[in-house]
Amino acid sequence: MSKNILALLGGDKAVTKDFPIYNAMGAAEVDAATEVIKSGVLSGFLGGWGDKFNGGKNVQSFEKEWADYFAVKHAITVNSWTSGLVAMVGAIGISPGDEVIVPPWTMCATATAVLMWGGIPVFADIEPELYCIDPLSVRKNITHKTKAILAVDIFGQSSDMCELRKIADDHGLFLLSDTAQAPGAKINNEFTGTLSDIGGFSLNYHKHIHTGEGGVLVTNDDTLALKLRLIRNHGEASVESSGLKDIINIVGSNYRLGEIEAAIGRIQLKKLQGCLELRKKIVDVLFDGLAGLSGLNLPKVRDNCTHVFYTFPMLIDIELLGVQRQKIVDALVAEGVKGVEGGYVNIHTLPMFQKKVAMGNKGFPWTYSESRVDINYSKGICPIAEMYHDERFLNLELAELSLDLREIYMIVEAFKKVWNNLEKL
Repeated sequence: MSKNILALLGGDKAVTKDFPIYNAMGAAEVDAATEVIKSGVLSGFLGGWGDKFNGGKNVQSFEKEWADYFAVKHAITVNSWTSGLVAMVGAIGISPGDEVIVPPWTMCATATAVLMWGGIPVFADIEPELYCIDPLSVRKNITHKTKAILAVDIFGQSSDMCELRKIADDHGLFLLSDTAQAPGAKINNEFTGTLSDIGGFSLNYHKHIHTGEGGVLVTNDDTLALKLRLIRNHGEASVESSGLKDIINIVGSNYRLGEIEAAIGRIQLKKLQGCLELRKKIVDVLFDGLAGLSGLNLPKVRDNCTHVFYTFPMLIDIELLGVQRQKIVDALVAEGVKGVEGGYVNIHTLPMFQKKVAMGNKGFPWTYSESRVDINYSKGICPIAEMYHDERFLNLELAELSLDLREIYMIVEAFKKVWNNLEKL
């Protein structure tokens, strides 16, 4: 029967319906945004010290509600998580030539935020099967120029923050965290993203909860919080009035979140727990349905951690299966599985790092007199990340799905169909 024949070879697709993309917006978000529009106050910020330096009523309420939810002292909203990354790197006082250790597997903004201040990203490899930055590799990459470690809580769970904190404390480094993909996940019963000197979350449209674009920084340090707010809002004009004495990197920026986005964010935050519960139901179906497929290694969860599954990361044993990953990907796509791909590009292989060209045409910051001359971005520096990317990693992008269990059951059937026909690929 044609339903048992791979769609790639002319059979019927396993996913027989075009499901709509998941829409997180509801009537409450529409009402909140409408109220702001009717008020005529779409932003409450002014770029000078005073009552409006920290934004309007929705921004300030959203920040308080976020801080309360995640049990942190300070929450600072920004207009994108890229802006948040730039602000956090600036707030710790990065200077040209300083190094920040980052993982190679993440959105490229994690690394380019370092370059924005003239700092230099140094790439540490990822943990096998957990995909977060590997503390062992971090230790090997520390030099006299290292200023900070920037961990990424990739795919939905925390980095090894206990070990990374120990490394940071041993070497007098800042510990930063990018929890764009793991809001609400926990490590040792504490929220991921809150255990670093500065952490933060994305509110980009395909995250668990979102405002279209946006982000939230978190910290328990009063001085760092003030620096973040100054960097967000033209701090050079307000730094004297703020009382801050250390004015490094307090230069003009506008990373402010609007009142519409903040109003939507307040509603979305209330939905976070429900979103995570729905995601758990979906991944439970995936775990149950895919568990018996030979050569397909399903996601691992770190001890004493929870996982919120921004994506569903898997590894293929190509030696056991005798099939190259790309053929499996092509077959799954032909069956109608959306959002399945090989994985992140290794950032260190991008032209910017291979050619060491970023700011201007003279190779800054790598050619800066205070920079270390032996920075290495050649292939081979992150062997686990490179091997996974090149031949073993398979990723199901849950954010692009409708989050309808009917679609998930069809995806499971598509995997089973492909696996039952591997010899035909």
